[in-house]
Formats: sequence, structure tokens, C-alpha cells
Amino acid sequence: MAELKLFNRWSFDVEVKDPGLKPYINLKPAVVPKTGGRYSKQKFYKSKMNIVERFANKLMVPGHRGKKHLLSSGRNTGKTQTILNIVKRVFEKLEKKTNKNPIEVLVGAIENAALREEITSYQMGGIIVRKAVITSPQRRVDSALTIIVQSAYREAFGKKTSMTDALVTEIFYAYQNDASKSKAIKEKERIERESGGAR
Repeated sequence: MAELKLFNRWSFDVEVKDPGLKPYINLKPAVVPKTGGRYSKQKFYKSKMNIVERFANKLMVPGHRGKKHLLSSGRNTGKTQTILNIVKRVFEKLEKKTNKNPIEVLVGAIENAALREEITSYQMGGIIVRKAVITSPQRRVDSALTIIVQSAYREAFGKKTSMTDALVTEIFYAYQNDASKSKAIKEKERIERESGGAR
């Protein structure tokens, strides 16, 4: 049987180097990464979804941060074909730029942008205490995807830069682990620095 490739072009034969994230980055081959909510009622369903589909789902609501939309996501919500076209163009440009499998570049960017530690707040008597906590692997993947997409969306929103170019730049520099050019790496380092102070 012929190997299933993303958009009939890119192989899912990619190694996840971070052992902690290995069970949570799903690289099950699919031509079109869309399950239509098939796993949504299962526990830890996100980890059963292909990583490219999770990336595409984040692109549906890139303005959503915390409990509010800082920038409108209305132009993207529910437009699966539009989002998959963006993903395809991003992967084409990444392949041209790096001469590597773009799925490998995306996975490398997620590994580099994944938080290891963050801060939680809880009430103790009359004061709110901030404490450093270790981030769970599924949340690490989720927050990395969120930060990458939001950084690119802020870069492209209302500007001449297209969403495709902003994403290519963000993923490429996150893959290079360059904090001076990647906002995702910069944000990760800021949160880890803060949590180091609250340890």
C-alpha cells in the first residue's frame, strides 16, 4: 500500500526528539488532516488528533487569548478550506526555505516553543500567592501552538505582511530557537524566567 502523505506531498515519517512530548505529538499519516470532532468526547482527545490538524484548528481562532478575543477571529472561524490552504502555502514556503520536510520543521518549532514551567496563583488567607509549577506535556504542546499562531496573527493583523509569511517567519525562527526573531521563543523564555523567580 502506498504511503499516506500530507496533501500527497510530505511524509509523516518524522522523529520527535523531546521524549516528554513524544506521546502527545500525533504523526498518524493523513492526506487531509481533518477528523471533524471525531475524538472530542474522549479523554485527552487532543493527543489523538494529528499535529497538523491541531495547528489548523488554532488558526481558526488566532485572536483568542485567555477569556477574550484581543483581535477579531471572525474572518477565519469555520473556514476549513481557507485554513488548510494557508497551511499548505506555509509548508511549501518552509520546504523552499529550509530544504527539509516542513512537518519536521513544525515539530521542531513546537518542541523549542513548549514551556517547561509556568506560574499559577492561589489564595492563601487574604493574599494571592504566585507559585512555579511544572507544565503538563499536553499543555506544553497546546501552549506552543497557541503562542506561535497568535504571534504570527498579531504580526499580520491590519498590516501588509500576509498571514502565510508571518507564520513562515515565526515557525522558521522558532525551529532555529532564535529568541531575538521568534516571539514564541521570547514569550516562553519570559514565562520561564518569571516562574524561576517564583520558585
